[in-house]
Amino acid sequence: MKFASNTKGKVILSVICSVISVVGGFIPYIGIYHLINIFMTGNPEWDQIVYWIFVCLVGYAIMAVFFGISTVLSHYSAYNILENIRMNIAKRLMKASLGDTTSKSLGYMKTVILDKVEDVEVPLAHMIPEVGASILLVIGVYVYLIMIDWRMALAALATIPIALFPMAKGMKSFSEKYNAYMQANERVNSIIVEYIEGIEVVKAFNQTTTSYAKFRNAVESFKDFTMDWYHSSWKPMNLMMSVLPSTFLVTVPVGALLYINHQITPTDYVMGLILCLGIISPLIKVTGYISTIKAIEYSITATKDLLELPELAFESDRVEIQSTDIRFEHVDFAYEKSQPDVFKDFSMTIPERKFTALVGPSGSGKSTIAKLIARYWDVGQGTIQIGNVDLKKIPQQQLADLISYVNQDNYLFDCSLMENIRLGKPDASDEEVYEAARKACCEEFISRLEKGYDTSAGEAGDRLSGGEKQRISIARAILKDAPIVILDEATASIDPENEYQIQRAIAQLTKGKTLVVIAHRLSTIKNADQIVVLNKGKIEAIGTQEELLSSCSLYQKMWKSHIGAKEWAVSTGGKEMI
Repeated sequence: MKFASNTKGKVILSVICSVISVVGGFIPYIGIYHLINIFMTGNPEWDQIVYWIFVCLVGYAIMAVFFGISTVLSHYSAYNILENIRMNIAKRLMKASLGDTTSKSLGYMKTVILDKVEDVEVPLAHMIPEVGASILLVIGVYVYLIMIDWRMALAALATIPIALFPMAKGMKSFSEKYNAYMQANERVNSIIVEYIEGIEVVKAFNQTTTSYAKFRNAVESFKDFTMDWYHSSWKPMNLMMSVLPSTFLVTVPVGALLYINHQITPTDYVMGLILCLGIISPLIKVTGYISTIKAIEYSITATKDLLELPELAFESDRVEIQSTDIRFEHVDFAYEKSQPDVFKDFSMTIPERKFTALVGPSGSGKSTIAKLIARYWDVGQGTIQIGNVDLKKIPQQQLADLISYVNQDNYLFDCSLMENIRLGKPDASDEEVYEAARKACCEEFISRLEKGYDTSAGEAGDRLSGGEKQRISIARAILKDAPIVILDEATASIDPENEYQIQRAIAQLTKGKTLVVIAHRLSTIKNADQIVVLNKGKIEAIGTQEELLSSCSLYQKMWKSHIGAKEWAVSTGGKEMI
């Protein structure tokens, strides 16, 4: 209900209409009783017959109309609440540590946000008007049956305990089976997502047989598990559904015996049989929601798992930042408490409006530094400061305004290229977007597209090269015009033809900025104001290209490897290979 703040009135009105619908549904039973009584007395009068038929029709109309209104209101409320839940999950993911979000598989995230949240719709949209109405109707009809004859009322309940016995037996392992079913469902979802995402690699390395076998085995395993579970539950559930409606086996002979002994009237006898059916039908509807209730429980638990992800604490009031130099002071950091520290007592300064490059072997902590500056994670000990202000004291929006982050995997959303660039500055005019695109060297390839800037990135995804997509991302960063620019392997996967264009775009992006570049191609950072050489989470050396080549053995080794790779490329028949 906490997600129903803007629709709580409709939820309450839906319940009220459901109750009115139950009252309306009960009226025909009263009308039928009187109609039977009229015919049993042997003196039926047309006026009385028409009157009670009219009463039955009015009762049925009240039931149908108010049930419809209740259902409409409950569905409106349900989908409004689902929207609020999904929006709250999205907001929580934005505020949570990147480590907490990336630890969840894509299959799990898809299952929760789409499927599990959707499962909550059932109780909100259906169980309120349908199950609530069914239970109230059963109670009302049974009370009426007691008023007619309490012995007929007891007889009507005779088959219910017999029906509940196989159901209770089948329910003993229901929770365990359902939990196993959901785990199997999540596993097959993850494998499906993995297969689809990796299909390009699978084809490239001709591993279609092996990878498809994994996919096929996961789907077949899920099918076999599901069918085994259904087979084990079919017998008790079918037995229950067979026994529950068989109330006439008891009520007919009991009622006949009471009638023969002149303890009930023919009217009461017939009406008792009708009311018995009025009890069983709603009960059968309620039992159909048993598995739904367990699904709801699982859905709510899974949804809470995302809604209760720990948030990174951000201040609300903007702070004054005098400069854009970045300082790490005695920082300790590990991605998980159970994992070793990436950094231990790590200190470093990135000067304002200077070009700082981070280099080192894989796993040395280069990308981690970039992500810590953007505050994707919080440090364990120590502080990271921008202009003498601790990152933790900078509001989230202000920090986002300070930093432009460009890496090799920048994502283009399924909207126009114009809107993809405008993400950097949502209130930017079209002219500002065009100017940013020109500076990022995008204009030439965008002009070749049939719809130009209005081309959907979803449509252009197959037609744009990696370098062209990268330039769109750089145009977005140019438009944002943040004072701190982080380039995390921004040219790592770009071909030489595109690299020249991207280097020009980066030069436009980084004018007068505090620039942090992570690069494996050392030739792209040889003009840096300072190069920080990292090794296993520690600073090996800091200096310019010339200083490091003369004093740092690790950098000398990396440079020789880089030059050697370039010479190898030239020696392969004059064709550029890297």
